[in-house]
Amino acid sequence: MRIGFVGTGAITEAMVTGIAGSDLDVAEILVSPRNRETAARLAGRFPSVRIAKNNQEVVDKTDILFLAVRPQIAEEVIGGLAFRQGQTIVSVIAATDRSKLMTWIGEEVELTQAIPLPFVADRQGVTAIYPPNARIAAIFAAIGRAVECETKDEYDLLAVASSLMGTYFGILDRTTDWLAEKGMAREKARSYLAPLFASLAQTAVRADQTPLDILRREFSTPGGLNEQVFEDFDHGGTRVLTDALERVLRRVQG
Repeated sequence: MRIGFVGTGAITEAMVTGIAGSDLDVAEILVSPRNRETAARLAGRFPSVRIAKNNQEVVDKTDILFLAVRPQIAEEVIGGLAFRQGQTIVSVIAATDRSKLMTWIGEEVELTQAIPLPFVADRQGVTAIYPPNARIAAIFAAIGRAVECETKDEYDLLAVASSLMGTYFGILDRTTDWLAEKGMAREKARSYLAPLFASLAQTAVRADQTPLDILRREFSTPGGLNEQVFEDFDHGGTRVLTDALERVLRRVQG
């Protein structure tokens, strides 16, 4: 299997790192030269990685092609390439409608959309793909987990859910700020909060058959501090959160 990447940004680097360290049978990973520093770093780290002369060579010489350019330049880059009929293509371009992609590609291809996250570099995390595709799912399963969405609506909703990553770190940051304002060293505050949140996330993963509302109650003593904070959050924070998600959904759906 020869895998190619048009676009050599952070997500490409994470995917190539994960794939190169996985059990996938990959003869070659061809990356575009657009970001020369990242491309050179990957080629220097992994023997299977080669830097292509240009984006068209990546298209021409790979079995599975990943489109990983920024949405702002996607039409310009994709529209300037010649694709093969029936070619297997995976788009990891954010907030870009499938119909637009097909118009820019200009051929009848096997197109899958995916939302890989930076954790794939360590072969962790989860990637949503649409439509279901066993071959593509196997790649993402080798560098974490894959969720095959049956409908575009499912895929769009998971794209919205992935927009919470910055908020997760923002909550950690704001809480660290508060502790520092109360006199605690920031390093000590962070060294406590980050493992605490990581443990909670692992609990949710391990107890995947337990409703999240039940987990919340299990971690909240009646009349206790956790219950108090959630009740305060629920008086306004829940509405702010859902309103933010609705705005992201409108953006994703165009």
